[in-house]
Amino acid sequence: MFGSHAPTAKHARALAFHSALWYSHPRLSPPRLPHLSSPMPRCKVDPSIRRVVLGSFQFPLGVYPVEEMTPKAGYVSNFEPSDGGGADAEFEEWPDRYVFDIVVSAERLPMLARMLFSMFDGRAYPILDVLGQDGYREVDPYISYDLVGVDVFLDGLREFGEWLYEDGMVGFGLMCEEPFCYAFVDEHKIITLRVDPALKERVEKVLAAFDLEMAEGTAGADAAAHEHRNVLLAPDDKPELLGPDEALERLKMKWKVVLNVDPDTNVDDEGKELGVTHWRAVVRVDLPVEDEEAEHVPIDPTKVKYAEVVFEAANLREAEDVTFTQVENLAEEGGVAFEDGMIVLLDRLQEEQFAQVLTRAGVKAKTKAKGKGKGKAKAAPEEHEEGAGVVHVVRWLQ
Repeated sequence: MFGSHAPTAKHARALAFHSALWYSHPRLSPPRLPHLSSPMPRCKVDPSIRRVVLGSFQFPLGVYPVEEMTPKAGYVSNFEPSDGGGADAEFEEWPDRYVFDIVVSAERLPMLARMLFSMFDGRAYPILDVLGQDGYREVDPYISYDLVGVDVFLDGLREFGEWLYEDGMVGFGLMCEEPFCYAFVDEHKIITLRVDPALKERVEKVLAAFDLEMAEGTAGADAAAHEHRNVLLAPDDKPELLGPDEALERLKMKWKVVLNVDPDTNVDDEGKELGVTHWRAVVRVDLPVEDEEAEHVPIDPTKVKYAEVVFEAANLREAEDVTFTQVENLAEEGGVAFEDGMIVLLDRLQEEQFAQVLTRAGVKAKTKAKGKGKGKAKAAPEEHEEGAGVVHVVRWLQ
């Protein structure tokens, strides 16, 4: 019923171009099921958040300087020769290209981004970076390994634009190969373009239309000490408003992106091998749909269930295997028939995060000796074939 979500190395080079991000890791949030009861779910920015404005320059609501600085709009452009390729190269050669790093005031960002994304014809590969809750990785890098219609990508921007353009915890973009074009709006809302030389003049005309000039240097939020934050308003009494996890779940489905990390290793951001670590997965299972029209609804609130699994694993591939097996067993034991399933969250946990998750589930950490769980959280320690495989919690989220 489940397909593997483990990525390959395809298009991994695109992610090497993403900006390095430095900030405090967010605390692990409690389980929060997507608000699915409304027929018109949407994103709304919290109106209580005040925008930082310096002179005429407006910063995004979700990323702003915390020390004195002078922002400077404009762009820096450089030529990059082709690299990679060759019989022994890990990645295919990228062609000669021009790179543009663009800083623009927040109120002008959506229109400029749409103009630049209009350079993509037909189909491309969506990219999504999220400052998630993984205990050992700052950014969760997602990319589609299948070509997706540019119209589908732009529809996602229309649907989730308030989140994507303002939130300091997410970045997004597109990449295509013929002609080569890479466009990415990072978590600081700074645009990076890498384009085939034939597109250089077109890019410059778009930037000139926005009165953006080439400069020796620009200054956005990342040019000074700064902070990142979520901006979405999603109170429990407003089920039609989506939180960041809910928006991410839907956007992953629309853009067909998957986590782009090596499935057979378990390393931190510095490349240190971690071995067996704690993991937490949240899985959505889709229940059988009798109404043919209902099959076209992205997420029917009456036809989904969410499960949580907390366990030990040595890498992503093993973590997915444990997750799928445990959820299938949970469904079988509970008499729950389902058509398909999707891993919504899959994060490694440091010790403090692990303790928080177990406390909320009402269980104690398990060793390989069997024990009983408490409440509705099923404690199910089990030896996995390729690693520690101890399972601490398997439960349906209410």
